[in-house]
Amino acid sequence: MTDHELDAAGITDPQLRGDYRHCRALNARHGRTYFLATRLLPVDRRPAVHALYGFARWADDIVDTLDPATDTAHRAAALGALEATLTAGLADGTGGPGGPGGEPVVRALAHTAHRYAIPHRHFLDFMTAMRADLLVTDYPTYADLLAYMHGSAAVIGLQMLPVLGTVVPREEAAPHAAALGIAFQQSNFLRDVGEDLDRGRVYLPADLLGAHGVDRDLLRWSRTTERHDPRVTAALKEFEALTRDVYRQAAPGLAMLDPLSRPCIRTAFVLYGGILDAVARDGYAVLHRRAVVPRRRRALVAADGLARVTVAQLRARGDRRHGGAARRHDSATGPSGTTAGRGARSRDLPQEVA
Repeated sequence: MTDHELDAAGITDPQLRGDYRHCRALNARHGRTYFLATRLLPVDRRPAVHALYGFARWADDIVDTLDPATDTAHRAAALGALEATLTAGLADGTGGPGGPGGEPVVRALAHTAHRYAIPHRHFLDFMTAMRADLLVTDYPTYADLLAYMHGSAAVIGLQMLPVLGTVVPREEAAPHAAALGIAFQQSNFLRDVGEDLDRGRVYLPADLLGAHGVDRDLLRWSRTTERHDPRVTAALKEFEALTRDVYRQAAPGLAMLDPLSRPCIRTAFVLYGGILDAVARDGYAVLHRRAVVPRRRRALVAADGLARVTVAQLRARGDRRHGGAARRHDSATGPSGTTAGRGARSRDLPQEVA
């Protein structure tokens, strides 16, 4: 976390500044796509986004990247300890040095949740989904997967709304924000089929796979032999189409965001959507290697986002001069007066995105 970002957000306590820096480092290391997009936000809002994603990353690491020798019971105990610390930190409400919670990510999250009045249920629903990852290895239907993704993905979008700000009542934007979180996660699920299989999990719904004659054994065979099977490809294509539909549900929400936040979320929308294009371009070989959005494409999207930031800032200054700024539907105000989980191709996107 840069001093400029922390100063702009009005975060002055030395321990809290260190906590937010820790969250930023987690995101820089693990979430390249969203970390890049976050740099397009107004500087005073970036620390809050890093706190939200840093906590999510920390919990996910307990589930997936502890020492492989760590058994499920120990992972469950670690998640339970994190949730107890989270509950205490949210109850304290400040995240400051005098508050409970020995984890930097919890202190930063509690501070952000209090500042932006983010409903605590979103964080508790997220922890429920993390516990499910320790026990649930597949999902019979898409409805079952959606129930899981409410906690693992949709609530991330809902947590973000108070930070981003909206130009409509927040409840109007909320379904689109939730859909965007789900779209991002489904993009990752498609990209990471092979890696998730190695962890013993299959996120693609069993009924979708079964409709194409695919089961866990066939996925494992393809993973092990590095051979393709047309049935697997057909199932992957159907999940891709399903994911593109979710992006279309999410897209109208972009225009509902504060104009200064739109370039960040639009950039994330396009880059995550680009994962779908990368998977298709690579022949749906997700069981054999990870599809990657080309660096040149990432740079072009980021440059476009930066240009949009400049335009939004100029318009905001003009609005302020003429007293015509759009009304913000925010829950908290920072020191400067602001609120304190594969990309559809351009032809698939509404005009606000393309």
